[in-house]
Amino acid sequence: MSSGTNKNITIIGAGLVGSLLSIYLARRGYKVSVYERRGDMRRERMSAGRSINLALSDRGLLALEKMGLAEAIREISIPMHGRFIHHLDGTTAFQPYGKEGQYINSVSRGTLNTKLMDLAEEAGVSIYFNEKLDKIDWQQERISFENTAGQSIPPSQTGILFAADGAFSAARLQHQLQHDQFNYSQYYIDCGYKELTIPPTAEGEFAMEKNALHIWPRKDYMLIALPNLDKSFTCTLFFPFKGEASFEKLKSRDQVKTFFEKTFPDAVPLMPDYCDEFFANPTSSLVTVKCYPWIRDDRFALIGDAAHAIVPFFGQGMNCGFEDCRVLDELIDKHQHNWTAILKEYQELRKPDADAIADLAINNFTEMREKTADPVFLFQKKIEAKLHEKYPEEWIPAYSQVTFSPHIRYSEALRRGQAQEAIMQQVMRWPGIEQHWESDETLSSIIQLIR
Repeated sequence: MSSGTNKNITIIGAGLVGSLLSIYLARRGYKVSVYERRGDMRRERMSAGRSINLALSDRGLLALEKMGLAEAIREISIPMHGRFIHHLDGTTAFQPYGKEGQYINSVSRGTLNTKLMDLAEEAGVSIYFNEKLDKIDWQQERISFENTAGQSIPPSQTGILFAADGAFSAARLQHQLQHDQFNYSQYYIDCGYKELTIPPTAEGEFAMEKNALHIWPRKDYMLIALPNLDKSFTCTLFFPFKGEASFEKLKSRDQVKTFFEKTFPDAVPLMPDYCDEFFANPTSSLVTVKCYPWIRDDRFALIGDAAHAIVPFFGQGMNCGFEDCRVLDELIDKHQHNWTAILKEYQELRKPDADAIADLAINNFTEMREKTADPVFLFQKKIEAKLHEKYPEEWIPAYSQVTFSPHIRYSEALRRGQAQEAIMQQVMRWPGIEQHWESDETLSSIIQLIR
C-alpha cells in the first residue's frame, strides 16, 4: 500500500475512542468512515443501567485539547476535587485528589459520546449505524457488514482499518482468528456492578456535595456516586457475585432492603427507588483484556478497549483510549504518514502502557473499597502529600502520576509508584514517625531513599 492521506480510513465502532479518532484523522485530510453496530444513540433511547459514569482527567483532556474540544467537553462535565468518604458509623471525610486546583471531571458516557459524534460529523466523518461486522477479508482488503435495520450498505475497501469496538471487539476476533501467533487473555474480577440513582432533592438541588466522588467503602465491596448535570448522582454498587454478602444472596426486596439499610444507612434516604432499580438494572461483569499484536503491517490496528480493556477503578479507561489517539496523531507527524512506521511505533509505545494501567486499575480497587477507610493508609497518604509539597519534582504520589501528569507514561508511573510504595512501607515502621513526620529532617531522610 502507498503511504499518504489519499488512503481511506475505516473505523469499527462509534464509541468514545472511535469518534475521537475519526476527528483526529478527518482533520488530517483522510476520508473517514465509521461503522457502528448499535443504532444512533442521538435518536434512540439508550438502555439504562449499563454505563458507568466517566472520570475525565488530564490525559483525556490533553487529547481533547489537541483537537480544540476540551472546552466544549468541560461544559458537560462537573469537577470533582476529591473523594468524599461515607463511613458506616455515619461520619464522613473529604480526601483531596491532588494539590489545590487539581480535579477530575464527572461526565455522562452517553452525553459525551453524542457530543463527539456530532463533532465528528462536523469534521466530515461519515457514520453508519446498525452495521454489524460480518467479515474482514485480509487478502482482498475488503470488509463487509450486516445491516440489522434492513438497509443496504455496500462492502467497503478497508484502506486503513481501526478496531475501536470495545472490550468484546468483533474486529479483534477477525484479527485473532486469522493470525497464527496472537496472544490473548481476559480476566474477570470476582465483583460485578449495578447502577442505582440518587435523584435531586424536592427543591431540585444536589442531595450531597456535588464536587466530589462519593465512596461508601466496605472492605469487600463499595458503593460510589458521581454527580450529573441534572443534579442527580449515578451510583454504582461494586459487589461480589458469590459469597456471604453478594448478588447471589440478595434475591428478594426484603433482603435488598435489609442489606442497604444496614450497610449504607446514610445513602438509603437519598435513593427512593433503589429497590426497584436493583431488580430492573442488569448486573454487569468487569473484565481486563490484554492481547498482542495490535497491528497488521500498515493497514490495521486495535485501539481503546479493543486493545486494552481495563476495570474502572482508576478512572482511566476512556483517558487511556483518548491518549491512544493523541499518541497516534503525534506519530503521524513524526513519520510523515508512513503507516508502517506509525503503527509499529504506536504498538511499541502503547502496549506496555496499557498493560501497566490495567494492573494499576485492579490494584486501585483494593484501595477504594478498603484502604480509604484505613487510618494507617490515610496517614501514609498524608506523608506522601507533604513530600510532594516539599519536593514536587522528586516525589509525585502514584495517583497524581496517573491522573494529573500526562507527560508521565503509565508504565513509568507503575514503576515509580512501586518504588515509592516500597520506601513508604519502610518509613511507616520508623520509630516515632507519627510524631516527627512533618519535620524537615524526616522528610529529607525519606527523599534520600529515592535519590
